[in-house]
Amino acid sequence: MAQITSAAAAKHLRKLNEQRDALLAMEKKARNFTAAIQEDAESVRPAYDYRAAQDALAEVEGKIRKLKHTLNCFNTSCVIPGFNLTIDQMLVYIPQLTARKKKLDAMRGRLPKERVKETFGRGTSIIEYDYANYDIAQAEADYNAVSDELAKAQNALDTVNATVLFEAELE
Repeated sequence: MAQITSAAAAKHLRKLNEQRDALLAMEKKARNFTAAIQEDAESVRPAYDYRAAQDALAEVEGKIRKLKHTLNCFNTSCVIPGFNLTIDQMLVYIPQLTARKKKLDAMRGRLPKERVKETFGRGTSIIEYDYANYDIAQAEADYNAVSDELAKAQNALDTVNATVLFEAELE
């Protein structure tokens, strides 16, 4: 067992996934081969041990499962200071804030009254306007508040991911 941060665990998981991908790529190259009828098939046969390949994959996949489970348990129990949310809740909250910020950005960036663009083939001389049915200044204020909250949430999560230690089996 080792003391590790979420950031270090994510890097270790990336390394394990790369190992798995490399094993799969090598297996794909070696498990089948082509030889011409006049060739000695044994002289062109690539080195491949089916059982060893399966065992190596199973070992790496087991390490991935174990580390992901440990990380998931940590994420469901570690509370982010200042937010009273666990990491897994924060990982839902941040995309929600991001979506809200994007929506509010569009709402704050419009005029109270905008001329509707003529659509192709409409052929009418009537001029239409699209009116904001909300307070644009309030949308601007809400955008700024959400933007600040998002930055605060991201910084809090980054701090926890980089500093809070938990026990994990790495090998």
